[in-house]
Amino acid sequence: MSSQLTRPETSARRWVAVIHPAAPAKPALGTPCNGCGLCCLAEPCPVGMVVSRKRRGACAALRWVEASTAARPEGGAGAYRCGLIVAPQEQLPHWIQHQTPALARLLAAGLRRLAGRFISAGSGCDADLVVEPATPAGQATGSPAEPSR
Repeated sequence: MSSQLTRPETSARRWVAVIHPAAPAKPALGTPCNGCGLCCLAEPCPVGMVVSRKRRGACAALRWVEASTAARPEGGAGAYRCGLIVAPQEQLPHWIQHQTPALARLLAAGLRRLAGRFISAGSGCDADLVVEPATPAGQATGSPAEPSR
């Protein structure tokens, strides 16, 4: 499934985000996060920029979590979660994980706290994006032309 995203203040900037077909719809601005993932698919947070090594596009730390562990209050098939919070050790370089496991645990705990602060966990949806369903390639979007007589 894909959606076209635009920022309300400018209709000129558009991009396509490929999302999990079972992802929930984007909640209204300010309402509790439901794990739609669109904010992180659009651009990484400051700590996500470091992990992803980019300022635009999907955050490399974004993870799809199946329903059994996603804990979505409204139920559902699953949700997107920040990998810096749900699995921070996976974001660390492998050499730190394998050569210094005690340091890796310490860094992972700090990374989890830092990420929670940067994504403003618990404060509600802050993604001021307009979501439009994308049309599949080659599909006409207007009404068919009248046949010539």
